Amino acid sequence: MAQGSSQRVPHRVAVIVDEGTNPFEVGVATELFGLPRPELGLPGPLYEVTLCTPTRVVRMNHGFFSMTGTAGLDAVDSADTLVVPGRPDNVVPRGPEVLDAIRRTHARGARILSFCTGSFALAEAGLLDDRRATTHWMWADAFRELHPRVRLEPDVLFVDEERILTAAGSAAALDLGLYLVRRDHGAEIANAVSRRLVFAAHRDGGQRQFVERPLPDVPDESLAPLLAWAQERLDEPLTVADLAARAAVSPATLHRRFRTQLGTTPLAWLTGERVALACRLIERGEERLDVVAERSGLGTAANLRVRLRRETGLSPSAYRRRFGTGGGEALVS
Repeated sequence: MAQGSSQRVPHRVAVIVDEGTNPFEVGVATELFGLPRPELGLPGPLYEVTLCTPTRVVRMNHGFFSMTGTAGLDAVDSADTLVVPGRPDNVVPRGPEVLDAIRRTHARGARILSFCTGSFALAEAGLLDDRRATTHWMWADAFRELHPRVRLEPDVLFVDEERILTAAGSAAALDLGLYLVRRDHGAEIANAVSRRLVFAAHRDGGQRQFVERPLPDVPDESLAPLLAWAQERLDEPLTVADLAARAAVSPATLHRRFRTQLGTTPLAWLTGERVALACRLIERGEERLDVVAERSGLGTAANLRVRLRRETGLSPSAYRRRFGTGGGEALVS
């Protein structure tokens, strides 16, 4: 729903808490989707979260935590999004009632996420056959052995396969969650959520992970000063060579630091930041496509259209209709 809407129907999120579930990942889901956010000034919550369990009492993480007072698994039947966290005993099959809940959710067209090794449950339910997915790198070999039909991609933070999305680890669940907040509610809201999380996670330029995040605060070879400098000059014709010169290193060294610290390339980062700025300009009401392209450093309206569709899956006009403040008018060149 667009930010300018006077009424907001919360998106319903169900989180399956099974025996042995990782409590951190349950916390990630509730932090991302369950907290009230009065600082956004919205008429209602972004999401409505329900924790659901197969039994009345569930012991998480080998009994270190117990959970009671949750909804039953029938709560998944009214959810718009289902979250399946991971657990450490991945080779132990999930209970049939949990797998049935996952299959029912998928069959009626809802969105399904797995965090970390929660992908084992999705694969066991048969949802990942012949699809791309990811999981924690420590479990990649075991995953391939158990589920050879899945096209596993262990070197990414998350994979978006239409209605089925998988995150590679507990922290990568934050990346995936912010990506979905960005897709559901736009760049401004996602950035506000990111700031509240004080989350300086990596972003892989090969995925549609274009949420603006606080800059990392690390010493010595940190890219933070360079990134801050570049973000103030996105409308200028910056190149990788310009970034390297500013950092007083060779382009090869800069490339290596970007790969190490951000998991992407300098050019992919720069393009992602420009697209994110273009999204914010559109959301704030700029109707002239050539102005958005110029101010974001994307150059031409044609390049903006290509980049925005590649990063968000939407044309500029469709993006404005969904996230803009001025209604459904089309952007003009």
